[in-house]
Amino acid sequence: MELQLGGTSCHIACAGPLDGRPLLLVHGAANDHAAWHDLLPRLAAAGLRVYAPDLPGHGRSAGPALAGIEMLADWLCGLAQALDLKNPAIAGHSMGSLVALESAARMPAAISRVLLLGASIPMPVSTQLLECALKAPDSACRMVTAWSHTPEFFLNGGGGHGVWGPGKTLAVMRRNAATLAGDLDNCNRYSNGLHAAERVTCPSLLIAGRRDRMTPSRALQPLQEALQDVRRVDIADCGHAMMVEKPAEVAAAMIAFLA
Repeated sequence: MELQLGGTSCHIACAGPLDGRPLLLVHGAANDHAAWHDLLPRLAAAGLRVYAPDLPGHGRSAGPALAGIEMLADWLCGLAQALDLKNPAIAGHSMGSLVALESAARMPAAISRVLLLGASIPMPVSTQLLECALKAPDSACRMVTAWSHTPEFFLNGGGGHGVWGPGKTLAVMRRNAATLAGDLDNCNRYSNGLHAAERVTCPSLLIAGRRDRMTPSRALQPLQEALQDVRRVDIADCGHAMMVEKPAEVAAAMIAFLA
């Protein structure tokens, strides 16, 4: 689907029955809707009507990329209104989890559920990675890909059917490499997370990879304590790129929470 939002073209991948419960999926840094590729058929088969937009400047959506989690949340709220979604659930991964959280805090009466995957508050980014993303974005993409997967998945391939799993992560990042530095800076500078969490009134789900090296599961505790109505699912032998490493488990956790 192509939609004009604020005079700018936005690309949205859609799946599931038109009368299904609406679910917005928000991708992470230097990603696009393809980050959810392995989950879309599972979520759609569960009867959900899924919308996976490319954020501005990412994937097939026109730019420029937006600076700041707050600006991205304003954009996402506008998208939900433009799509005329009634009490949608919002799920976000990594940077997208910050956008989903901020959006749910801004529209507490309009959001039915919020699902935060690979989240942490705060979400600091090392100076070295920020500098690498600015000066050598492809090297930074390869670095993030390596740290987003468990070593076993990275070395053994994963993915099935001859697909090298981490290669899927890297391919999506490479086509969005120009956005990486700004996206990482958005994560690093966002300081409103705990205040936002306190304003979220709908049920929330935290999904963490037990072997996540980008947003370690131990960093979830402040966020978990700030949310009013929260559940948590930890996925064993899973890194930060959980939708690639453990799509069935992630989808099952999401579907169970939304049932």
